[in-house]
Amino acid sequence: MCEDGRPVRVRGIRGATTAEANTAEAILSATQELLRLMVERNEIRTEEVASAIFTTTPDLNAEFPALAARRMGWIDVPLLCGHEMTVPGSLPACVRVLLHVNTERRADEIVHVYLRGARALRPDLFDSAQVR
Repeated sequence: MCEDGRPVRVRGIRGATTAEANTAEAILSATQELLRLMVERNEIRTEEVASAIFTTTPDLNAEFPALAARRMGWIDVPLLCGHEMTVPGSLPACVRVLLHVNTERRADEIVHVYLRGARALRPDLFDSAQVR
């Protein structure tokens, strides 16, 4: 429990973006931009991040996207990388993130972040009534 009596729960925060190329620089740049916005929009402190899972589409293999989090100082956060399933017609060059965060926020207060080409994955989040 928090000081004000609100429960602290582990919540999942989703995010995705696309990288401009299969290079370490492009993957890390896209991932860092995404993480910074996820942190900013959800007012997350590093010590509140329980763990993070990063995936890329199979066409992105030049670098581990979790390295972007390490470079942001997430030294004590457990991080895991993997590849997404290969599904015909799926979005290429995509980096996805699932943050597990200890937070007082309700589920409806969580802001999921989709950037660049990955906005197509969740068009429902970009309707005028859904934008937060």
